[in-house]
Parts: sequence; structure tokens; C-alpha cells
Amino acid sequence: MTYNSLLYLLVFLPAVLLFYQLVPARHRPKVLLIASYIFFCSISGKLLVYLLLSTLSIHYIGLWLSYSRKDYLVKEQAADDKKALKAVYARKNRGILWFGIGMQLGMLLVLKYADFFGGNINELLKLLSSPVLLPEFKFALPIGISFYTLQAISYLVDVYYQKIEADDNLGRLALYMAFFPGLMEGPICRYSQTAEALDAGKPLEYKNITFGTQRILWGLFKKLIIADRLNMLVVTVFDKPNHYGGVTVIAAAILYTFQLYADFSGCIDMTIGTAEMFGVTIPENFKQPFFSKSASEFWRRWHITLGAWLKDYIFYPISLTKFVKNLGKSSRAKFGKHMGQIIPSSIALFGVWLCNGLWHGTGWNYIFFGLYYFTLIMLGNLFEPLIQKLTDFLRINRNSAYYHVFQTVKTLPIIFIGELFFRANDLASGMKMFGSIFTGFRIADAANGTLLNLGLSLKDFAVVFAGFVLVLIVGILHERGISIREKIAGWNIVARWGFLYAAILLVIIFGAYGSGYIPAKLIYAGF
Repeated sequence: MTYNSLLYLLVFLPAVLLFYQLVPARHRPKVLLIASYIFFCSISGKLLVYLLLSTLSIHYIGLWLSYSRKDYLVKEQAADDKKALKAVYARKNRGILWFGIGMQLGMLLVLKYADFFGGNINELLKLLSSPVLLPEFKFALPIGISFYTLQAISYLVDVYYQKIEADDNLGRLALYMAFFPGLMEGPICRYSQTAEALDAGKPLEYKNITFGTQRILWGLFKKLIIADRLNMLVVTVFDKPNHYGGVTVIAAAILYTFQLYADFSGCIDMTIGTAEMFGVTIPENFKQPFFSKSASEFWRRWHITLGAWLKDYIFYPISLTKFVKNLGKSSRAKFGKHMGQIIPSSIALFGVWLCNGLWHGTGWNYIFFGLYYFTLIMLGNLFEPLIQKLTDFLRINRNSAYYHVFQTVKTLPIIFIGELFFRANDLASGMKMFGSIFTGFRIADAANGTLLNLGLSLKDFAVVFAGFVLVLIVGILHERGISIREKIAGWNIVARWGFLYAAILLVIIFGAYGSGYIPAKLIYAGF
């Protein structure tokens, strides 16, 4: 069962809404929790035990941190050496925190990365002619483990830093971890963002139902009409990296980027729309990313909650370590203010982008993908003063619309190249495909019908083009702060319901499913 399946849309979600509304308010969170576990089990079955283990561990470790803090406050009153007592409890609480984080990361590393690391270590041992090799294991992955693990870690860290209080209500914490709309592909929520709303048991409201339905339909439009239709071409080209020339590879990289955006953002639309039906607001994960003017801005608009998580729980902790702070001071003294900022921040950024790559998958292409963006962002930061001087010398207004368009256009190839390596079956395949752009580029392939022999007809391309024109128009309106849903809400009832039925028919008629199409799973559900 997935968010775009008929079972979910026509059976599961309506049933959950019905039972949620029928039961008393105090029992509504229980309905959501039971529904979330049913949803999880429909995909991962008995692997639910891992989610339960994560939930139980952060519940009791959070309470352990809370008890330790209270114990310190009691003993502080009678302590002669308060500084020494504080140091003792600081070490103890750090130990509790790292124990909790270690449990979460341990499960993730074993289940998701044991095969990758074990295989690579064995390759190294073979090169060294070692007679002993590590046993290799491949475990079944529970759905959403990469997402709920980050939520679990954020909860523990926020309790440690007293941003939130440890929750003594296990059911509320379990629902925060398992809420079914965000279970497969996020977004990655913080406890402070959703736990209270999930536990409130608000009654269903007409506006929430209609707005949620609109958002789900918009997600289905992007998923079924654009992403699933492009899947045939993307699979054909990327599964045979040696068979196609530069023009075809460029087209596949561009179309895969659009497919990934339509698939992932479409799923997030369905997630946010479903949560909205229950009166729960979860954070946005996309903000018109293709309008970005740089690689760093792209990642502030794409998978926003992952970027925010990495900033708060990787970048800042590394930046505030004694070593990095001392490095910053010495760098400023030796190389000046600009390099004094670049050098220490590069260490924190390296940690962020290495984790970003590893989080996405178990392959060297994912690590390359992360370090690719690390390199580009560091180069951008390094040469920023030079670019400023150059534009000043040429009297270019960096705030002008023309310059912004130039920046956006030059950023797009950076995004497309990154997604080529991201989608490649492995790093070697990605390198071959990237190399073919220069060694096998035949401009004739753009006009001789080659692109029409990859699983998509001219009609398919026309539908995809029309779909993205609509996505572009909606993106421009959102970029200008115009809420389309609020505009629709102002129409009379005939126009509103006419629009709703038209949207449903549009998805049914132009959706890519059935004979001739490769069924496409939700892409980020694999991460």
C-alpha cells in the first residue's frame, strides 16, 4: 500500500477518517497510531519491531536524561563544589545522549549499511591478499528507517539541550515516530512541530478536508502524469549506460531530475494533504527548487527538512567543537577574515555533505553525489569576494532580474549533473554516462527520432511538457506569494466542485498506468 494506490486512496484513508471522527476526541490519537502501524505492516510486516524498538528506546532514554537533570538540581542545593558536580553530570548526560544516538545509528548502520561496508572492506582485504574475509549480511529494510531514525535522534538531542521536555506519554511519542502520512518519504519532522497537534484529536473540518484533498490531487498529478510517465525512458537509458550517446544521456539526466522532483514533491504533497485533513500541519519540503540561483540555494529549497536537520545536528555541533573554533581563530590570524571563515566551515560542511550522500543510499555514487555538492558550495564560498569584485568592475547589478535569470540558468546544469550520478546504478556507470556527453555527443540524435525509441511516444512527451508547464505556472505563483487554494476557496460552490471533479478526471485520463508503462515505486521510499 502506497500513497498513490487505490487501496490507500479509496479504502484505507477514508476508513481512518471515518473512525477518527466517530470516536471521542481522547481516543483519536489511538486511531491514528493503530492506522500508522497497520500502514507500516502492510509494507514491512514484522519489521515493525525495529520501529517499536526505536520508539521505546528514545522514550526511556529521554526520561533517563530528564531524571538525571532533576537529580543534579536536587544535589546541587547541598553540594560544596558545584562546579565539580556540574562537570560530573555533564559527562553523565553526554554519555546517556550518545548511548541513545548510538542505538539509533547502530540499527540504521547494521540494517542499511552492513552489506555496503562489509563488501568494501572485503574488497580491500582481497587486494591485501588477506586469507580472512568478513561475513557479508544483507538485511530487509523497514520502510522509512532513514526518516524515523533522524526524527528519533532529533528528539533525544532536543531533550538533552532542553529545547523540549522528555515526553512521559509513550503513545504520543509513538505517534510522532509513526504517523503514517510521513512514514515513507518524510518530511523529517521535529517533535515540537507535530507531537502536540497529533495528540490534540481535533475534529475533522470541512476546510481541512477540502484543502487536503486538493493537495493530494496535486501530488497525484505530479506523480502519475509526470513522474510515472517519464519512468520508462529513465529506466531504459540508465539501465544500459554504455548504449547511448551524449544527447540521449543529457536528455535522460534532465528528465530524471524532473521525474525525481515530480515523484518526491508529489509524495510530499500527498503527505501534507493527508495530515492537513486531520488538522496537523507538517513542514514543507520543497520551495520551487528550480528557481535557485546557486547550488547552496537549491539545497535550501530541495528536501528542506533534511537540510535543516543536517544543519542543526551536524553542521552546528561540528562548528562549535573546540578544535574547529581554534582552527577558525588561527586561520583568521594567518589568512584573514574570509579564509578564517572558509577553512573551519569546510570541516563542518564536509561532515554535512558526507552524511547527506550516505543517508541517501549505500553506493559510492551517493557519496560522490554528496561530495560533488560539497565541492561546488565550497568553491562558491571561496570565490565569492572575487565574483563580487568582478561584477562591480563590470558594473553588473547583482540584484537585477537579468542577473538572477543568468544565475538560475547556470545552476540548472549543476543540478542535472548531480542527479545523473544520483540515479546511476553505480559510480562507474555514472562516470561512463557523464563521459559519453563529451565523447559520444551526436547532435543528430536530437532530431532523428532516437529519443522516441526509448519507451515514450510523441504524445507522452507532449503530456509531460504540458504537465511541467502547469507545474511551472503554479511555482511562479507560489514564488510570488499567491495561494492558489485560497483563491479557489473564494469561488462559488459550483465552481469549486467543478474544479475538483475536473482535477480528478485529469489524473484518471492522463495518468501513466496500465499496459505500456513500467510501474514506478515512490523513489524516496527506497532511502
